[in-house]
Amino acid sequence: MEQKYHICSSGAFLFIFIILLTVCLSIEAQTSGASRKLVGQKSPLVSQQHTKATLTINSFEKGGDGGGPSECDGQYHSDKTMIVALSTRWYNNGKRCFDYITINGNGRSVRAMVVDECDSTRGCADDIVDASKAVWKALGVKENSRDWGEMKVFWSDACNPSGKIIGRNPPLDQCNQENQSECCKRGKLYTTYKCSPQVSQRTKATLTINSFQKGGDGGAPSECDDKYHPDNTPVVALSTGWFSNRRRCLDYVMVYGNGKSVKARVVDECDSSMGCDSDHDYQPPCPNNIVDASKAVWKALGVPESDWGEMEVQWSDA
Repeated sequence: MEQKYHICSSGAFLFIFIILLTVCLSIEAQTSGASRKLVGQKSPLVSQQHTKATLTINSFEKGGDGGGPSECDGQYHSDKTMIVALSTRWYNNGKRCFDYITINGNGRSVRAMVVDECDSTRGCADDIVDASKAVWKALGVKENSRDWGEMKVFWSDACNPSGKIIGRNPPLDQCNQENQSECCKRGKLYTTYKCSPQVSQRTKATLTINSFQKGGDGGAPSECDDKYHPDNTPVVALSTGWFSNRRRCLDYVMVYGNGKSVKARVVDECDSSMGCDSDHDYQPPCPNNIVDASKAVWKALGVPESDWGEMEVQWSDA
């Protein structure tokens, strides 16, 4: 009888130990860093316009519930700063560090910087935008309301300047000014971008004019096919973000303007990230919202030649 009682006691002790260990691990997963909520490892794919998410609240201050310093910079941040942590997949191995995102909720929108990961492998759900108090206040959510702490929102990547370059005057007989092309000016600062506004079904853009012919203001052969293209061919160059590392090369887009539409082929990049050098014919960096089109596109849209140069349009992938 004594031996049987000893075995039962040991089994009960082991069972209680396993339960306690499970509880401890669960608590650790819920309180480490910006990692909270339910476990999940695959965040929904980021849409081209707005991605559904659950907005939660986090303190990135020292001693706050965020735990250690933010992963992007190894620093703490004030609750008054517009910052967020993103679920693991959206955080994308730190590729969104210091990028700004736009958050839409409660009838308002705010911009906040990504500074941390809400680790989906350690307790964070896979659809979380974990935000500072400043973000919640900017969205107009009151602290004593039932929405404070968790709310459904939409978010999207925001496009911000990547830097500036200092202009310099072009050498003699450089910088082709056909089609009213601008030449860089010495000492002037020009803004650069590595991104463009989000693409939608009808994306707003500025239509400009360019000659893709040899000797035209387009300069070198088109990047997609290393060829020149006559002015009577409907072709376009897209700003760097929309050009998307050549992913739209030789694809067709629809351009809508002046009450008409035209189908044109993407053959080149309108470089938003560089300019004012010989490779860019000493012209400034391209703005990040440009569809730079041949004369054929302008004609197809029925724009009088006297009005050629710049026009607000919309475009979409064909």
